[in-house]
Amino acid sequence: MAVNYLPSDRAREGPLRIAMVVPPWLPVPPAGYGGLEHLVAGLVDALVRQGHAVTLFGAGHDHGTAADFVSTEPDLQYERLGESLPELAHVARIQHLVTAADFDVIHDHTTIGPLVAGRRAVPTVATVHGNPVGEYGDVLSDTDHGVGLVAISHAQRRLNPQLPWVGTVHNAMPLEGIPRKTRPTPGPVLWLARFSPDKGPDVAIRACRAAGLPLIMAGKCNEPAERRYFEQVVEPMLDEDVTLVLNAGRDAALRLLLDARCLIMPVQWDEPFGMVMVEAMATGTPVVALRRGAVPELVRQGVTGLICDSVDELPAALRESTRLDPADCVAHVGEDFSAERMASGYAEVFRRFLTGAGQAGVRETVRAAAR
Repeated sequence: MAVNYLPSDRAREGPLRIAMVVPPWLPVPPAGYGGLEHLVAGLVDALVRQGHAVTLFGAGHDHGTAADFVSTEPDLQYERLGESLPELAHVARIQHLVTAADFDVIHDHTTIGPLVAGRRAVPTVATVHGNPVGEYGDVLSDTDHGVGLVAISHAQRRLNPQLPWVGTVHNAMPLEGIPRKTRPTPGPVLWLARFSPDKGPDVAIRACRAAGLPLIMAGKCNEPAERRYFEQVVEPMLDEDVTLVLNAGRDAALRLLLDARCLIMPVQWDEPFGMVMVEAMATGTPVVALRRGAVPELVRQGVTGLICDSVDELPAALRESTRLDPADCVAHVGEDFSAERMASGYAEVFRRFLTGAGQAGVRETVRAAAR
């Protein structure tokens, strides 16, 4: 049964007290791969700069954000990624740690949290980071309707418009310290993702060969499924025209993006966002992508990248990508995908949700997103 919440004065104006809940797998920010954790780190710091009080609930001992930190488990649980109990235990402990006396809203980034959040003493807004269909859609459809779900793209919302969405906020990133190119780079094409058929590494190899361009393949490859896919599908395709970089750290990935002619994004599924595209454009590197998922929301066609309707169009787009101006890519990210803009978007969603205002507008937004 959902708890009835009385909105505080802070919900209407002034700083909010936010409990930020992340999964127990990785630190925030992570040293290497970890898109969700990088995202939350930027969001937390921007919310704090805007005057809000943020407490981060995670696992382990260390974090690198401006928030206060509460650990539910002394050891990070990455080695148990894929098991349900570590996240269940993490969420159960948080149920007892977050009280209405200390917080106005919980911002939950876990998979399981939205399913049990209706019993919390503090209202919960949960960001949906995956595609809200299939098994995940079944979980989300059982979310208590006192819990508000936030989409990371309109494309994501359209996949399941009947869920209790309360807003859409695009992912974003801190832009301070990001290296930027000033002119197009006639270097190799870069593929930067986890080794999975969804990410189309085989498509990237074939497209670059058809274009006559070298490819740097920088992939996350440390989970069993990733290693199997790499060994069975990708490794037999490798030749001298492909340079392999496995499990690149954050700094190495940014350097690869900076030196690349373009980022190739041959996604084979309806990816709800694709943060690597924003990271590429932030360095001035354009994106060549297939028209799937949120790609058209992130890339400005002919300005910050080239969006292709078929695999056959990729080789020509890869060759043409150097005509795009890096300054346009950087400006686009600064305008639409800064951490400050993301934080302001979430603060607005929190206030609307807490005060109960704008629900008719939320329903209309859901209908518009579904069209």
